[in-house]
Amino acid sequence: MLPTFAIVGRPNVGKSTLFNVLTKTRNAIVANEPSLTRDRQVGRGHIGTHDYWVIDTGGLEGEPDAMNELITQHAWLAIQEAQGVLFLVDGRSGLTAVDENIAGQLRRFNIPIHLVINKAENLLPELVSAEFQLLGLENIHTISAAHRWGIDSLMESVLAPFPPSSNEAADISAEEGIKIAIVGRPNVGKSTLVNRLLGYERVITFDQPGTTRDSIFVPFEREGQRYTLIDTAGVRRRAKVFETIEKFSVIKALQAIEAAHVVIMVLDAQEGMTDQDAHLLGHILTSGRALVIAINKWDGLEPSHREQVRYHLGRKLHFVNFAQIHYISALHGSGVGQLLGAVNTAWQAAHQPINTAQLNQVLHQAIKNHPPPLVRGRPIKLRYIHQGGHHPPVFVIHGNQVNALPDSYQRYLINTFREVFALAGTPIRLELKSGTNPYEDRKNILTPRQQRKRQRLLQYVKKK
Repeated sequence: MLPTFAIVGRPNVGKSTLFNVLTKTRNAIVANEPSLTRDRQVGRGHIGTHDYWVIDTGGLEGEPDAMNELITQHAWLAIQEAQGVLFLVDGRSGLTAVDENIAGQLRRFNIPIHLVINKAENLLPELVSAEFQLLGLENIHTISAAHRWGIDSLMESVLAPFPPSSNEAADISAEEGIKIAIVGRPNVGKSTLVNRLLGYERVITFDQPGTTRDSIFVPFEREGQRYTLIDTAGVRRRAKVFETIEKFSVIKALQAIEAAHVVIMVLDAQEGMTDQDAHLLGHILTSGRALVIAINKWDGLEPSHREQVRYHLGRKLHFVNFAQIHYISALHGSGVGQLLGAVNTAWQAAHQPINTAQLNQVLHQAIKNHPPPLVRGRPIKLRYIHQGGHHPPVFVIHGNQVNALPDSYQRYLINTFREVFALAGTPIRLELKSGTNPYEDRKNILTPRQQRKRQRLLQYVKKK
């Protein structure tokens, strides 16, 4: 097990900036705004011979409201999961009463506490740390997270009691497993679904749109299979996104789709499918990600209303008819147990290798059943097919005049491949390649015989 360190402190002292530096990522949103971070963000870092986990947390002792109470609860949970604490303070603001209160509460935990004085660039370390000696903490470090100053010496000191990491620990691809992005509009129940799938309160849920801001990666294991859930911020129409913070959140949600193997798109059964849902589904389709659709808050509908919702959703979701649809209640758990099975099916279909001989046999049988149409009186000839990629499956078809193959016939081929090879839950792409004419560049060049014939013809014309 790698050592884990929680970054804690009052709001706006630079915790997310330090998290990004330690993980060498930009996973945590950073802005000059207090209480920006809400959920725990976990990332992996490496320095020298050591690998480690680091947890970004929301600001402690923020404004006394319901949201900040939840943020504080999750920060203390992060400390309980850690083998050490990086207690971040602001060197320019100096020691505050809030810092003293947090230090007193941290002493209740029997884990090492490292006092990290941030924003100490251009300040004398001895001078800036003198005031914080009043906290009575032994391990004091001065850094500037924004300028990457003092980071190496900080982590060398923090990691000194821990043995070097093994080679196996450096490979994280197997640990991530199947990456699942949970996406949808604000307040459709994404975070509630994440907690339900995990079986505990991992991310903050609040009856307020826009609660989640970062994309939160949470690894877990179920029945021997590893997964990483990605909770994302709600995506609204661009015209309704005004705040810079929300713009960053939306960008991170779209990036989470690109990082995922499978996307669970959450729709609100009570509101039905909106134009924004269709736009987001279009983005998922373009990205080529495997897809599962979860219709949430299904338990809140009357039986007569459910049939009407099923009908309208079936009509509007025709362009992603390859995806399994599940009607669930994330709050009460009904139907949620089937989602991971659908995720596994979609992931396997997206990565399934298909034998070339079988592909050609299916293609030729499809052509025999329904030949391609004629183009200017000439037949389109589909001669050969092979698999050109995975995630999503890509099938490359070679032939003559294939660029003129109608979209309707391409859909026919895609549906045939999907049915024969059981490729449920994933989009399929066709690449069409026409054969080239080896004499294309020589069509205007005459052979010697043609040249002699042409010369005789010209002489004959002159005599006449």
